This record gives sequence, C-alpha cells and structure tokens, in this order.
Amino acid sequence: MKKEKSPSFADAICDLRVRKIKAVFFNQMDTLIDWHLLSNIINKNYTKGNNAVGNPSYDGVLLFKMSLLQTWYGLSDYEVEDRINDSISFSKFCGLTLEQTAPDHSTLSRFRSIMTDKKAYEKLLKELNKQLTKHQIIVKSGVIVDASVIDTPLKPKGKISYEVAQDRKEDERHEEELEKEKAEKTILKTIKPSVDSDGAWIKKAGKLRYGYKKHHVTDANGLVLGILTTPANVNEISNLEEVLETVEIPKGSVLYGDKGYQSAKNTLLLQDKSIKNRILKKAKKNQPLTETEKKFNKLCGKVRYKIERTFGSIRRWFSGGTARYKGICKMHTQNLLEGMAYNLYRSPGIIMLNARKIEK
Repeated sequence: MKKEKSPSFADAICDLRVRKIKAVFFNQMDTLIDWHLLSNIINKNYTKGNNAVGNPSYDGVLLFKMSLLQTWYGLSDYEVEDRINDSISFSKFCGLTLEQTAPDHSTLSRFRSIMTDKKAYEKLLKELNKQLTKHQIIVKSGVIVDASVIDTPLKPKGKISYEVAQDRKEDERHEEELEKEKAEKTILKTIKPSVDSDGAWIKKAGKLRYGYKKHHVTDANGLVLGILTTPANVNEISNLEEVLETVEIPKGSVLYGDKGYQSAKNTLLLQDKSIKNRILKKAKKNQPLTETEKKFNKLCGKVRYKIERTFGSIRRWFSGGTARYKGICKMHTQNLLEGMAYNLYRSPGIIMLNARKIEK
C-alpha cells in the first residue's frame, strides 16, 4: 500500500491555480507570516486610544492589514472600510467577525500618520523580510539598485520658473561635472496650498515630470530589501551610500546597478564595504566601451533587469507610479507599503518554484 505523503510547507502555502481567489491568497499570507512579531513592533509605536467618534480603538495589526489590502487592491481609506464591511474574505483576513464593523477611515488615516512619524514602516519591512529570509524566499547573495520616478498630481501649474534636473540617462556630461552637481529641491516662485512643495521637476525621455524618486535595493530576484524616497531631481550617482544604508548587505555580496551609478567615488565606496562591483560600464567621451566591457554589461544585465520588473509590477499591480499622498514622509510610507505588498504577493510563487527545484 502506497504511503500518503504529508503536505509540505510549500503545499500549505501554494495553489497558484487559484492564486487570484482572495480567500486563498489571504490564507497563504496567514500561513506564511507570524503576525504576532509584527504586532510587537506596531504596539511599540502605536498607542491605542479612542477613534473619531469616541469608540475604543482597533488593534494595530488589523489596521496594518487594512493598509496592505489598500495597496493590493488600490483602495482609498473610504473604499477599504466599505470593502471590509461587505466582503467576508476581507473581514476574515483582518480578524473581524461578521458582527464587527471595520475601523472608520479616520482611524486608518490617523494610524498611518502615527506610524509614519515614528518611522515604524521601515521596521515592519525589515521584520517581514526577516521572516521571508527564514523561508528562503529572500536570498541576499546579491543585490540590485535602481530608482524610479513617481508622479504626483499635486504639481505646480501656470507660467512659473522652476529648477529642472535632467534624468541621468539623458545627461551625457563628464563624470567630473556630475560629481560637482548638487541635488537641489525645486524652488517655486509661488507656492500654492494645492501644490506638493516637497516634490521636484525632472526631465525624463524628453518630458517634464514632477514628483519623487523611489530608490530600491532588491535581492537577485527583485524582492524589495530597502527603500529611500527623495525628490525627483536627486541624481542616483550622488546618493548611492545613502541608498545602501537602508539595508544590511553582507560583506562579499555582489551589487548590480546601471551605468548611472558608475563613478570613481562609488567604486571606492563598494570597495570599503567589501561589496563586489557589478555596476554597468559607461562609455566616456572619445572612449567607447571595449568588447570585454560590452560582455561584462551583457552578463550583468541578465540580473540587473529584475529590478525593472519590480518597478513595472508595482506600477501594474498596485498603480505604484502615482503619488497617493502629499509630502515626502507620507510618500515614503506609500513606497514602503508597496514594497511589502510586492514581496508578499510574490512569495507563494517563489516558494513553489523552490519546491520544484528540490524535487528535481
């Protein structure tokens, strides 16, 4: 008689055929994540009191789960409140019974503001990634760095003069000139209340864009490890060190990046940190790339492109290319929530892939 095989962790997590069924996906998240460990972080930063109408405040994990639901399904504070009250799968994921109602939108907004002020979302990202590393979903054998522009609808209008930064991919000046250039915030001659003055102009692909940049550090699979948020006119070549400070990178790791990060200063920075340099080579004036450098770029590009997939997926799945909030601090919160939502959304597929590799 054939002995039945007990279900593995991968079996408990993954059924990719029904991945888009909300209840299945939420069960996968509850199996994968130890919410109690996240609760410890939230409770240290969020003090429960009364909500806007004087009722007892809700648990922090519930509000954090609501934030994830917002990100996964592109919902506003009002919309996620309604969906939880209408959807059994949403309310069950949040730990609510059929008799309980969702926290009101003002409670969720206040929670997000408090957590933003306490810089708690960075800690939540690190704890989530720690758990994903334990399940071998995240592997820090190599990291990738890159940046993406986020447009805000709260941009200045009218005929006013602004400082505009060129996108690094269009800037063909010498490295020495780029090193001398200091990133400056956009100066507005007239600041209106409806304008997000923390944003900045940048010229990208011949078009003017106003907003922010999110600088990501990912693992070799494109899962988000660290995030830095800046005005859009900050040039990547000048802030690599600040970006790398968002995550602990083991010595001996390999770093991949596009040619926008190539500079003598960054080469020394990686040497000091004992990180192997796989930044794409950049041609100089009257000095084209050699055949060896072209082959180097081609090999590195096979890994580096995965961070572009991360940016594209966040835009496609979560409408991540547009600012939902005003101000750089709240925009950083949006970027962190999108990073966590992305890592969690991809986790079941990676677990299944790892399980298939073991079977082979």
